[in-house]
Amino acid sequence: MSTQNAVAAVGVTTPAAAPWSIRMHELTVRYPTGVVALDGVSLSIEAGEMVSVVGLSGSGKSSLIRTINGLVPVTSGTLEVGGFRLDTAGAGELRQLRGQIGMIFQGFNLAGRTSVLNNVLVGRLAHTSTWRTLLGVPTSADKQIAFEALDRVDILAKAWDRASSLSGGQQQRVAIARALAQEPKLVLADEPVASLDPPTAHGVMRDLRRINQELGITVLTNLHLMDLARQYGTRMIGLRAGRIVYDGPAATATDADFEAIYGRSIEAEDRLGS
Repeated sequence: MSTQNAVAAVGVTTPAAAPWSIRMHELTVRYPTGVVALDGVSLSIEAGEMVSVVGLSGSGKSSLIRTINGLVPVTSGTLEVGGFRLDTAGAGELRQLRGQIGMIFQGFNLAGRTSVLNNVLVGRLAHTSTWRTLLGVPTSADKQIAFEALDRVDILAKAWDRASSLSGGQQQRVAIARALAQEPKLVLADEPVASLDPPTAHGVMRDLRRINQELGITVLTNLHLMDLARQYGTRMIGLRAGRIVYDGPAATATDADFEAIYGRSIEAEDRLGS
């Protein structure tokens, strides 16, 4: 299918069915080294929220997202994501969980030598039969979902380009489209703009906000930049040393609130700018 035909075929994507909520009570995550990444965290995130999780390196924000996705085991406490209890889930349940959570990383994690479309189709693997996965033969329905995801982040025209030929911002948009192709109930973004220049970073954050607003998908975004957290989240959770030190509206978080989260005075690198 040509890009022109793909554009013509793209329809209106319907809102996500039953986006997931998150419930955790006295959640503790301790690594084998003895480091406590999350220390008795109790938190409820409602379905459809757009949440900025703020903290410096080592605050526990990456561990929070990786635990919600079942990549890091719960040491103690309870964690429910959608209908899954992660503190008691087996390997099969965790695979089902991950198939419905879109993950977006700082490093894009694309296969640079293949096309943008093929990278986005990776998001369909959890919904594809084994033989089609092994042979690399996507269904026409999967291709349509991939085209719609690319169109939603305004990069459909690059569908046939090699991923390595794209700019950093374009590659991150491909990564967002790949997550959307999963038809996720929850999107988790771990420092998705840390390596991008300010205009591109704002563009990526606008994409994530639009996904939340138009599709109703629950979105959690890890950030350390205070202006992005204020502008793009409706709620902000501040983590310091594995504990919640702020939980409230993002737009009205004060500089003093950020200083309490960072454990120090605000510095120039804490703001991205325009």
